[in-house]
Amino acid sequence: MCAENSAGEFSEYSLDLQGGVQLIYEADVRDIPAADQAASVEGVRDVVERRVSGMGVGEPTVQTSQVGESYRLNVELPGVTDIGQAIKMIGETPILEFKEENREPPRDLTAEEKADLDKFNQEAKKRAEEILARAKKGEDFAALSREFSAHEESKNNGGYIGFVGPLSLEPELYDVAAKTPPQGVAKSLVETSRGYDILKRGGERDGEPQAKARHILICYLGSRNCSGEQQYTKEEARQKAADLYNQANAANFAELAEKNSTDSGSKSQGGDLGWLSRGQLSSAFADALFSAKKGEIIGPVETEFGWHVIFKEDERISREYEVSRILVRTKTAEDYVPSASEWKTTGLSGKQLERAEVVSDPQTGAVQVSLKFNGEGADLFKDLTERNIGAPIAIFLDGEAISIPTVNTVIADGNAVISGNFTITEARLLAQRLNAGALPVPVELISQQAIGATLGAESLATSLKAGVIGALLIMIFMILIYRLPGLISVVSLCLYIAFTLAIFKLIGVTITLAGIAGFLMSLGVAVDANVLIFERLKEELRHGKSLRTAIEEGFLRAWTSIRDGNASTLITCAILIWFGTSFVKGFAITLAIGILVSLFTAITVTRVILRFVSAWFADYSGGWLFLGGKRDRS
Repeated sequence: MCAENSAGEFSEYSLDLQGGVQLIYEADVRDIPAADQAASVEGVRDVVERRVSGMGVGEPTVQTSQVGESYRLNVELPGVTDIGQAIKMIGETPILEFKEENREPPRDLTAEEKADLDKFNQEAKKRAEEILARAKKGEDFAALSREFSAHEESKNNGGYIGFVGPLSLEPELYDVAAKTPPQGVAKSLVETSRGYDILKRGGERDGEPQAKARHILICYLGSRNCSGEQQYTKEEARQKAADLYNQANAANFAELAEKNSTDSGSKSQGGDLGWLSRGQLSSAFADALFSAKKGEIIGPVETEFGWHVIFKEDERISREYEVSRILVRTKTAEDYVPSASEWKTTGLSGKQLERAEVVSDPQTGAVQVSLKFNGEGADLFKDLTERNIGAPIAIFLDGEAISIPTVNTVIADGNAVISGNFTITEARLLAQRLNAGALPVPVELISQQAIGATLGAESLATSLKAGVIGALLIMIFMILIYRLPGLISVVSLCLYIAFTLAIFKLIGVTITLAGIAGFLMSLGVAVDANVLIFERLKEELRHGKSLRTAIEEGFLRAWTSIRDGNASTLITCAILIWFGTSFVKGFAITLAIGILVSLFTAITVTRVILRFVSAWFADYSGGWLFLGGKRDRS
C-alpha cells in the first residue's frame, strides 16, 4: 500500500509504461575518418536531442551504440503514439551541401589494369561460348543458369525473367529475343554493357501502350532541377509555354525545342524523348500524353519540372517476349576507375550555418529560406562563387539538388538563399531543422516501433499489484518468525519504501518496468539485513545476555555480513550502469538506490526503535515476544 500510494504520484514514466515510439537510425560514417567516427555520431546525438527536447516530448531518450562497424542512434519518445508524427518531429537528416560541377576527367587505366581487364573479358567470353554450346545441345537451361549466371535477380529462378517489353530490358536483349523463335536458344552471344548473355525465348503477347514524343520544357524559379541564366517566375513560364504552344506545329517543333527548351537532356535533339511508357512519366505528363491523339500538340502541362508543350508523334502497342537469360559478367574501365559524379563537394555545408530564416523573394513573392554562414562559411562561399562565375552551382538538401543557380558575381557577405518551391509551412520546418543544427553525417531510419499506452498501463498496474502482494508477504513472514522485532522491521520497511520513492521523486527518476523490478527486488534486500540482525540477536539472548546487550551485540556482529553482501551487490549495480543498455541501467539504478536506503532503515531506524522498545522490557531475556529465544543453560 505504501508503494501504491507513492508511485501514483509520479508523472514521468518510461516508454514501456507510458507508451510511445522507438526509432533506430543508422549513421552513414563511410566518408568519415575512422578516428573521427565516434565523435561525429556523438554530434548527431546532440543535434537530435536538441530537436526532440524543443518539441514538448516528455523525457525523450537519445542514445548511441556501436554494432560491429555500424553506429546506431536509439531515439525513445514517450507519450508519442503516431510513428509518422515522430519521424516528422525528428526529420530526415537535413544534409545541406553546396556543390560545384566536376570538370575533372577520370584518370586513364594503367598498363597493368588494361592487361587485367583484357584477360578477364577474354576468359569471360570463352566461358560464355562454352555455356551457349551446351544450351544449344539441349542441356537444361535452368540448371545452367543456376550454376553459371551472374544475374542475381534471376539465377535462382532458372534464369527466368518473365515477359519483357522494349523499355524494360536492355535493347540488345530485346532485339535478339524478337528474332529468336519460341522455345529456342539465341544463335549467338548477346554482348551488353554488363557482359555476355545466353538467351532463351518463350512465348509472346501484346504489351502496354507506348507513345513517341517530343517536348519543350519551360522551368521556373522553385521548380525541380531548374537552372540556367534565364529563369522565369511560375506565371512567366506558363505564359512562355503558352506562346510556344500557339507557334508550334509538326514542322517547326524540333526547332522551337532547340531554341527555347530548358531541358538540357533533350534540347539538343529537338526535344526528342523517344518511345515512352506510362510508368516512366509523372502522372500529369502521362495523362496528357496518352489522352492525346497521334500527331497532336498539347500544352501547357505543369509538372514538378515546370511547364511542358508536348508533341505526340506516334503511338503503338508494344510486343512482349518471355525471356530467360544466363549472364556472364565482364569488366569495364569503371570497375577500376569509377566514373566521377556530376557534382563534387566543396566543403561548404550546414555545418558552417549560423542562422536560417524564412523570407520571400521581393520580385516574385516566392517563399525562400535565407542562410547566413559563419566566418568560415562566408570564406568558403566567396571562394566557391569566385571560381564559378558564369557556371552553375548546386544546392543539395538531403542528397537532392533543389536549386541550381548560375553564379553571376562574387558573393562575399556569407548570405545565400534556397529556392525550392516551398510552402510557408515547409519553409518554416526546414529553417527550424537547420537552426536546430545540421547533422555532421547522414542517418537512415532502420527500425520503428510504436508501444501502446494501454499495454504500458497494464504493465504498471500488474507491477504495482505484484509489489503490494510481495511487500505484504514479507511483512507477514517477518512478524510470524520474529514477533516484536519483526513488527519493528515492518515499520522500518514502510519507512524504507517511503524514503526510496521520495528520492525517486526528488532526483527525477523516470519509472521503467526494469526499474520497478529493481525496486521490488530491493524490498527483499531491505529485510535481509534485518534477518541477519535478528538471528544474531536470537543467539545473544540464548547465551543469557540481557535484551539491551543482545541488541547491541546483534547489530555489531551482523554488520560485517551486511556490509560485505551489500557492497558486492553495489559493485554489480555499478557494472550494469556502466556497460548496460537503458533498460538494464534502470534496473541497476533503482536497486542501488534501494540498497543504500535499506542500509539506513535496517541499521539506523531499526536499531533506534529496538533501543526505545527494549527499555520497556529491561528485565526481559527472551520468550515468544522476542524471537522465541531461550537461555542456553548448558
